Amino acid sequence: MPKNHPVSRRSLLRALGAGAAGTVLAGCGVPAAYVEPGDRAGRDSSGTDRTLHFANWPLYIDTDDEDTSKRPTLDAFTERTGISVTYTEEINDNDEFFGKISPALMNRQQTGRDLIVISDWMAARFVRLGWVQEMDRAKQPNVTKYLDPQLCSPAFDTGRLHSVPWQSGITGIAYNRKRLGREIRSTHDLWADDLRGRVTLLSGLDEAFALLMQGDGVDITRWTADDFHTMCEHIEKRVRSKHIRRFTGNDYIKDLSTGDVLACQAYSGDVIQLQADNPDIEFVVPEEGAELWAESLMIPNLARHKRNAERLVDHYYDPEIAAELATWVNYVCPVPAARDVLASSKDEETAALAEDPLIFPDDAMRERLAIARDITAEERTELTKKWNTIVGL
Repeated sequence: MPKNHPVSRRSLLRALGAGAAGTVLAGCGVPAAYVEPGDRAGRDSSGTDRTLHFANWPLYIDTDDEDTSKRPTLDAFTERTGISVTYTEEINDNDEFFGKISPALMNRQQTGRDLIVISDWMAARFVRLGWVQEMDRAKQPNVTKYLDPQLCSPAFDTGRLHSVPWQSGITGIAYNRKRLGREIRSTHDLWADDLRGRVTLLSGLDEAFALLMQGDGVDITRWTADDFHTMCEHIEKRVRSKHIRRFTGNDYIKDLSTGDVLACQAYSGDVIQLQADNPDIEFVVPEEGAELWAESLMIPNLARHKRNAERLVDHYYDPEIAAELATWVNYVCPVPAARDVLASSKDEETAALAEDPLIFPDDAMRERLAIARDITAEERTELTKKWNTIVGL
């Protein structure tokens, strides 16, 4: 049975750790931090030590209805393989977690973690710095067979050698159709006169910029600094005119629910949950396009149980397991074959998830989705300063 979770993991934690961003990233591009390929692998104890340490975000895995300390899909892995998993919900913010484990990685030391989940824009930094190991796809037949083709080769990790999506999602537009009294189909629709003071945008640079550029007709797979500054000019103008009410973290959910805001930038997984309580809330992939993002599994350098971690990653790409996880988290499932598993369910509510385009995007929606080019280390300082000035951070 799918569950309606009142608060999603992504939205709940989006605003946390914001103060860390300016301090922990200062050394991201320092050449001395780079680890050569030959120095990344440690002694793998998987053959004799049948354990692994998996660090993830809160609220990002299935739990048992009667005992929330139990996680059925993890338990199934242990039963099948004999490998026990120490699962910690310790990642509250990408920058904060970077600050926690970067000293060990920079100094060629173990992190104590065999598998981590971070957003792809942060994963790009780990790949650039040489802080994560390539996975052995020969030992991951499910990943090879079932990974969503649209997520197979992001710009930061060609061929997905160092990362595998845990879950995916869409940054688009949410709005209250009943209160607004009309449809929103385009990003340009946000700037209509009847929405003045009733629109919010996301405050995080990495979360906000791609959709706004797409609204300007930019191909976000190869955007330029000029594209970014043009977008910023348009947003600044709407801030000065008070068309944009404010910039938000997770609190856009409350604003939209109460009616204080009629339209906003939003994440697809949040809207699925909002719709359970308010069917008037709709999610739009604008005509100009929307951003497809992922949060990915990665194996840090010197991990002591690399082979065990690779097996766990492949476990979650079994369509049956992926389907079970999808019913709980409600984000875009990176295993399209899980759709058929859900569709065959005898439970009507579960089977309905197979038809939800926010979990399994249809072809028409996929044509309007794109993965944004990452902000490079060289660009980040200037662009972050510009964006934060607009947002008021």
